[in-house]
Amino acid sequence: MFNYPVILTPDEGTILVTFPDVPEAITFGNTTEEALLHAVDALETALSFYVEARKPLPEPSVRPDLPTVRPSALEGIKLAVYREMMIQGIRKAELARRLGWKAPQIDRLFDLGHASRLDQLEAAANALGKHIDVTLA
Repeated sequence: MFNYPVILTPDEGTILVTFPDVPEAITFGNTTEEALLHAVDALETALSFYVEARKPLPEPSVRPDLPTVRPSALEGIKLAVYREMMIQGIRKAELARRLGWKAPQIDRLFDLGHASRLDQLEAAANALGKHIDVTLA
């Protein structure tokens, strides 16, 4: 769902990583493997800016000629729940009301640096009329 293409550019002995769809995400590595590993962190950090600003997440483009990077599984679930909130026009206060939670709990739920529990994310998805479906690819 959140598979973002990356451009890998040799840059004075390192590999520069940029994201065509997420211009805020920029990183590098000494090797391609290291650059792609760092790209996950750069992507999660950049997407957290969108969540904090309550902006829609950028849509990943389809670029079969480029490698892709996606957030970790937990962050991907958080982003999916956040995206559904945006689609439905639900604000954090309304989600808190539906769940019977306080505002800081909702803030932590969408903090990509916080290790939220899966059952909390499932409850949030259910409050939006959705469920979490896990697959192993």
